Amino acid sequence: MNESKLYALRHSLAHLLAAAALKLDPQAKFGVGPVTETGFYYDIQFSIKVGEDILPKLENIMRLYIQKKLPFIKVRVPIAKAKKLFRRLRQPFKLELLGDLKKYGTTNPEEIELIKQNKLKKKKLKSVTLYYTGDIFVDLCKGGHVENTSEIDPDTFRLEKISGAYWRGSEQNPMLTRIYGVAFETKEDLDRYLKKMEEAKKRDHRRLGEDLRLFTFSDKVGAGLPLWLPNGAIIRNIIQKYLLEKYEEYGYQLVYTPHITQQTLFELSGHLEHYRENMYSPFKIEGEAYYLKPMNCPFHLMIYQTWPKSYRDLPIRYGELATVYRYERSGTLSGLMRVRGFTQDDGHILCRSDQIENEIKLVVKMINEILHDFGFQINKVDLSVWNKNKKSEYLGKSSDWEKAIKALRGAIEDYGWAYEEKPGEAAFYGPKIDIKIEDAIGREWQLSTIQLDFNLPKRFHIVYLDKDGKRKNPYMIHRAVLGSIERFFGIMIEHYAGEFPLWLTPLQVVILPVSDKQNEYAEKICRELKANNFRVEVWPAQESISKRIFKAEGDKIPYMIIIGDKEIKNNYISVRKHRQGDVGSLSLKQFIEDLKQKINLKGSER
Repeated sequence: MNESKLYALRHSLAHLLAAAALKLDPQAKFGVGPVTETGFYYDIQFSIKVGEDILPKLENIMRLYIQKKLPFIKVRVPIAKAKKLFRRLRQPFKLELLGDLKKYGTTNPEEIELIKQNKLKKKKLKSVTLYYTGDIFVDLCKGGHVENTSEIDPDTFRLEKISGAYWRGSEQNPMLTRIYGVAFETKEDLDRYLKKMEEAKKRDHRRLGEDLRLFTFSDKVGAGLPLWLPNGAIIRNIIQKYLLEKYEEYGYQLVYTPHITQQTLFELSGHLEHYRENMYSPFKIEGEAYYLKPMNCPFHLMIYQTWPKSYRDLPIRYGELATVYRYERSGTLSGLMRVRGFTQDDGHILCRSDQIENEIKLVVKMINEILHDFGFQINKVDLSVWNKNKKSEYLGKSSDWEKAIKALRGAIEDYGWAYEEKPGEAAFYGPKIDIKIEDAIGREWQLSTIQLDFNLPKRFHIVYLDKDGKRKNPYMIHRAVLGSIERFFGIMIEHYAGEFPLWLTPLQVVILPVSDKQNEYAEKICRELKANNFRVEVWPAQESISKRIFKAEGDKIPYMIIIGDKEIKNNYISVRKHRQGDVGSLSLKQFIEDLKQKINLKGSER
């Protein structure tokens, strides 16, 4: 089955879901029901109380409708006639969408905002398409459906979950019920997906974060604001120390910037104009408006401006592990994956035109090394470029864009990465690379980003004196390797199922004396391991050896050293490895050498 056919299947199931909801609740009001990466969803305002128990009821009705071989019939009608229909059906959300289509030619909120700002021309639209599912349901829809429900295998879909979602993503609007479904070409594909999701539940970083005492949240602190517990803080500190060493290796100058700033900085950068909805409300200090910072780039440009620069000073690479604050709706928060306060491994490079390609290649090289050391392989690369047919929507000259795109493309191809070029998906100020990894159970995550920017240096009047004596704007490269430390940590927890590589695990070795008689020898081994920079503890014989082994296994500690009279007499240690059991007797020297080798290899070595 090709992608368009699968899309049609999933889209058709979204309409069947809405039809089933209408059967259960004839007063239901319908929002939108798009296709997703793995299936579909529909946003619905029910007049009846609903919970997870509604899912099997809806599935049963959907399967009954499939058996009826209902056709999907496309009809194009004037907007006025469509309004009349949905007014009669008492569907206010559809009427709102039709109002926007009439006024702006689009229902996309971002496009509507650009049209309001006269940055985008509105489309002239006089008619719309409706799709009838037999005679049981009608929807405002562009299309992409199967011809008949008989084309849908009833064993290839499942309604997955239920959640809340504000209409059109705005808290000013009503909260609707979002019902998610998954659908695939075959039952085997669906079964594989469901098995993967079952494994994902076992790896859920929120549960493991609590079990392994890595992080927590508090209602008294606030939603989306994580508290790092000692075990998690150890790992975070290792990550940050490693990143800072890489920054130094690649010629970055470390900087620090404040958490708040005056309003004028974000007015100049354009964030108040384009990003205000993601920023927290301002607060007053001595009569001046201040904001929590949502990003760091304007601060780094202020640092650049502190003294004049010539062409000889470039490139300048600034690096910072900086905490930023972005407003996320409470319904979108999810453990560490989506938070309101997070730390970015942020970097900005100011360079000359002739330095762009080399700087991009250095960033790509650094990203590849760092992700490899954390045990990830590059899975996919997207190159977002401009739409040449809509040049008026972008800042900068054509020559700037072509040079930037060539540099990004060249860096990707130098590394031999497969990539997909995505016309029209660049930001208005420059093209970008998005680098994605695949985790242990095959899920794709977007991590690293490299963005070229022609806009901010000009807005901030950032210049350097070129060799010909002329003042020129440098190019700006925004780059993030891990993105958010919090989100990356959550991904790592799930990738490793909490069993981190040896170099990252909070407690690497636990020493278990069989009885109190071996405590002195156990402490001696502990001191020697600590002298070699291992994270180690002695767990004395306050409980049986089997209970302590069970606890160490539950805490996912990589190595246990068992000490009894025989070990003391023969001057060796008995080693037990997590999930593998006894691995034999070793001299302490050999054990230390083996562990150091694993730590030096990083990656997934445990």
